[in-house]
Amino acid sequence: MSIQATRQSTTVTPDLLRTSLRVDSWATAAFGAVMLAGAKWLRDPLGLPVALSVVFGIVMPAGGAVLALIARYPRIPVGAAAAVVVVNSLSCLGMVTLACTDVVALTGFGRAFMVVGAVAVAVFGELEFVGLRRARRMSGRPA
Repeated sequence: MSIQATRQSTTVTPDLLRTSLRVDSWATAAFGAVMLAGAKWLRDPLGLPVALSVVFGIVMPAGGAVLALIARYPRIPVGAAAAVVVVNSLSCLGMVTLACTDVVALTGFGRAFMVVGAVAVAVFGELEFVGLRRARRMSGRPA
């Protein structure tokens, strides 16, 4: 197999990072919009205070926009991608903390909602971490 053929077979690797960032951006923005629009309706079934839903509803679409901007770079900056992985990790930890403590008086459904959200954030974080490692490896930088 020629070197050119080998490179072509691995060119899909950096796309994992870009695709993960794009899908994460849409999911984050959409989830934030749902939290904002449904803040009053979600209060009773989740036990999530309206004010907290509104904060999520404002911050998450902004975060989604940042993710989309990062994904649009021709070459995604390593620092930006690493920051996304860290923020996703902290978000996951925060959601698990909310689900497992009484900081917010969540209902059983609210706790499950937080755990499912934490799993989704963890999956995005993992995909972005793996995508970042692969992209760095392909560029000849240590992973």
